[in-house]
Amino acid sequence: MNLLHHWICRSAYWKRTIETELLPWALDGLTLGDEVLEIGPGYGLATNLLRSRVTRLTCVEVDGDLARSLSHRTARKNVRVVHADAAHLPLPDAIFSAALCFTMLHHVPSLPLQDRVLSEVARVLRPGGLFAGTDSSDGTLLRLFHIGDTLNAIDPRMFPQRLQAAGFTGVLVDRGPRAFRFRARRGPEPRGPVSAYENSSPTRPLGS
Repeated sequence: MNLLHHWICRSAYWKRTIETELLPWALDGLTLGDEVLEIGPGYGLATNLLRSRVTRLTCVEVDGDLARSLSHRTARKNVRVVHADAAHLPLPDAIFSAALCFTMLHHVPSLPLQDRVLSEVARVLRPGGLFAGTDSSDGTLLRLFHIGDTLNAIDPRMFPQRLQAAGFTGVLVDRGPRAFRFRARRGPEPRGPVSAYENSSPTRPLGS
């Protein structure tokens, strides 16, 4: 991440955004279960909120410094931090009841690697396990924010098909003004709709 990105992602502003907009929007109506995976926690602002909602939380972070810092801050709590690449998760099959990621997938540098992350998440979820999260909508503001940084923006119109190809069913993608949320279940289960709903959220979460 560039310096601006580092500053924003640990700011009081971003903490308030996660607490009051992003997580309530992403997790509305969802039950996470007992074993939850968070992909790409970064500075752990969402982690601090999630750990009070779940029995056990495993966080996978590719940045070694961020992983060590988060591990230190969550020591002796119900959080395990794993320093690893989400495209190659060092975790057993079918152990999590839910997996979450927030404004993270656009940092994965290529489409094949993003799809690999989706497949790895499906692998470590139990059958019927939940995958949910948010990501940023492409646009001028997002691109300016990522000057000198990795940006591989996701097209929410194509994301349902990509999730389905990775092994998910019952896919829903819901588009807000500047971000989109998604939710899906790891198959096998009765196949649900694959659809996208545009501009249906009243909130205005800011993607990072």
